[in-house]
Amino acid sequence: MTHFDEAGAAVQAALEAGARYADARVMVRRSETMSARDGAVEDVGFDESAGIGVRALVGSGWGFYAVPDLSEPAACAAGRRAAQIATASASVAGRPVDLVPSGAVTASWQSDCVIDPLGVSLADKGDLLVRATAAAKDAGADMAEASYSIWDTRKWFVSSEGHRIDQHIRECGAGVEASAIGDGEIQRRSWPSWRGQFGTRGWELVEELDLVGNAPRMAEEARQLLTAPLCPSGETTLVLGGEQLALQIHESVGHAIELDRILGWEAAFAGTSWLDLSRLGSLRYGSELMNITIDPGFPGALGSFGFDDEGTPAVKRHAVRDGIWVGVLAGRDSAAVAGLDYAGSVRSDGWSRLPMVRMTNVGLEPGPHTLDEIIANTADGVFMDVNRSWSIDDRRLNFQFGCEIGYEIKNGRLGRMLRNPTYTGIGPRFWQSMDMLSSETVAWGTPNCGKGQPGQIGHTGHPAAPARFTNVRVGVRG
Repeated sequence: MTHFDEAGAAVQAALEAGARYADARVMVRRSETMSARDGAVEDVGFDESAGIGVRALVGSGWGFYAVPDLSEPAACAAGRRAAQIATASASVAGRPVDLVPSGAVTASWQSDCVIDPLGVSLADKGDLLVRATAAAKDAGADMAEASYSIWDTRKWFVSSEGHRIDQHIRECGAGVEASAIGDGEIQRRSWPSWRGQFGTRGWELVEELDLVGNAPRMAEEARQLLTAPLCPSGETTLVLGGEQLALQIHESVGHAIELDRILGWEAAFAGTSWLDLSRLGSLRYGSELMNITIDPGFPGALGSFGFDDEGTPAVKRHAVRDGIWVGVLAGRDSAAVAGLDYAGSVRSDGWSRLPMVRMTNVGLEPGPHTLDEIIANTADGVFMDVNRSWSIDDRRLNFQFGCEIGYEIKNGRLGRMLRNPTYTGIGPRFWQSMDMLSSETVAWGTPNCGKGQPGQIGHTGHPAAPARFTNVRVGVRG
C-alpha cells in the first residue's frame, strides 16, 4: 500500500487555499524496545503511529498542520488548514521566503537490511539481553542492564514542485552496561557505548556487537575502577577513543554548523552557535587533519537516508576541509537566506512535527595513523574513552566532558587505569591541537539528539576514529 494519493490531495488542497508552495509527508512508524536487568527481562514496549503532516508557504509565512488520519478528506482538510496558518503567519512576517531550487524527483529508497529486526522473535531478543546481563553479573557486576531499540519507518513525500518519493528506513541497536558499587560511588562500564550502538541496518548489527562476549570485561573493568587512582589534574596530551570523539563531534561541531542556529532561528537545547556566516570559507576550525563531512549516504550509519524531508537527495559535502570551515547543515529556506545553493539536512521525528535542520552523518574523515601508533608516539598523556557526562555552553563553544575510563600513557605505553577522567576546552582551540588521527573509523550512532520546541528526537551518525590532542586540561573537578 502506498499513500501518494493522500499526500497529493493534501498538497492540492493547500494550493487551492492560496499556498504558493506546499508539501506533505505521510509517515508510518513502528518501534519496539526491550530492557533487561540482572538476568531478567524488565520491560517491553511497542508503538505504532501513522499520520500526515502538511507544510504550506504563503508569502513570508510557513504553515504546518498534521492529523493522525490517512483518509483523503482528512488530508485535504490538513492541507487547507496549513495554508490558513501560513496566511496568518505571513501577515506579520517579513519579505517572502525563498527556497533554493530542488528539481522534481520521483524515486524510491530503502536502507540496507539483512535481518529484519522486527522479524526476530521476542524470545530470541529477550534471551540475548538476559544472557548478556547474567554474564556481567557472573563476572562481578553489582548491577547489569541491557537493552535494544528498533524503528521501522515508511515515508511518502509529495510536493507542489513535482516530488514523489517513498522511503523505507530500518534502524536498530543495543548495548550492555555493568555497574560496580563502592564506598560512596558507582562505576559503570558500557559496551560498546554508554547508550549502545545504533545504525540504519538490520538485526545483524546487534549480532555483531557480541553483547554476551563483552559483558564480563565490562563488569571486571567497572570493579577495577572503584580502586583505580583518580585522573590527575593539569594540562597534558589527550588521546580520545572513537566513541568519545563521536560525541565531541556531535556537540562541538554538529550542532554548531546547523544553519538555523547560526541564523538565530533556533536556540533550544543549548542555544545558538559561535560561528559567523561571514567567515564561511575562511575560518580555521581545526588543524589540517580535521576534515568533517556531512554524509547522509554513509552506508549503515544512523543518520542515513535517500532523501531528506524536503525531498532533497542525499549528497556528501564537507563542513570542514583541511581545518577550514566550509559548509553547514541547511534547509531550503535557511540556505536561501544565507545565499547558499544547497540544502539536504531537514528532517522531523514524526508526522506530527515540523521538519527542521538536523544533523545527518557528521563525521571525521580517517587520518594516516593507527591507535597503536598514536600511543607509541606519546611520551606522557592520558587516554580516555566512552562518554559518561557532558556540558557545553549555549554557543557550542566551551565544553567539559567526562569519560567512563582512562589510562595514563607513559613512554609510548598504556599504564594504570584512571578513575573519573574528565577534560575541558574551547572548540576551535581544541580542534586546532589535533596532531594525530587514526584510520580506524566506526560510524557511531546517536539515537537521542534533542532539538526544537516542541522537542524532537533525532537519529544522527558520527563516523570517528581515535585522535590525539595537545595541551588539553584534564582532571577537572566539580
